[in-house]
Amino acid sequence: MHPLSCWINVDTVVDAGEDKSYVSGTISPMRIILASKSPRRKELMALITPDFEIMSEEVDERAIEESVRQNGGSPSDVQIELARAKAKAVFDVLDEKTQQDAVVIGSDTSVVCGDEILGKPADKDDARRMLTMLSGRTHEVISGVCVKTAMGEEAFVEITKVKFGALDDYQKELIERYINTDEPYDKAGAYGIQQGGALLVETVEGDYFSVVGLPVRKLSQVLENLNAGN
Repeated sequence: MHPLSCWINVDTVVDAGEDKSYVSGTISPMRIILASKSPRRKELMALITPDFEIMSEEVDERAIEESVRQNGGSPSDVQIELARAKAKAVFDVLDEKTQQDAVVIGSDTSVVCGDEILGKPADKDDARRMLTMLSGRTHEVISGVCVKTAMGEEAFVEITKVKFGALDDYQKELIERYINTDEPYDKAGAYGIQQGGALLVETVEGDYFSVVGLPVRKLSQVLENLNAGN
């Protein structure tokens, strides 16, 4: 499956002003804002550029997911809309002058097994259920990203296929050990591939960093193209 992208133009003139920041080693009149409090996304964003800010506004993720699904949307559509909502929520609280220079990045990552979107586990039993269901199967990790500016927005998804080890006695023991740590409970699908959840994984096909929470290569390309257009 290939990344899905779209560009939506609006009739707004951007005054670049004098503010400068660096994107992939090049000077750009952009104020980059990551619309996420996730420490994992913060670390990954720093691989693209050291010059960015963190801002986050609450959005009703459950309501967005339900609305998209009720209208026949796919899991990828859900991730696009969540990323778009997060970027828009931050962009809308900026004053008009700041909006002219701002590049707001919204992102959301979900684990999809079959057609079920796995959120964060409610408790230990829920974490065990999710990890057991994922074992011996290949699932998709879908990251939606929206890059919003005063000129419009570009949104895309990155899909990575992850296969868990077979549900044998060893995998069951790993699951029990893992759900007795604090790690699974703030992560979609109840695992973090960059932490102890790595032991549950057999293979990864696609962008590893997208599984962690941000598809850095695709995002860096979008930002570079945006920078070149200024």
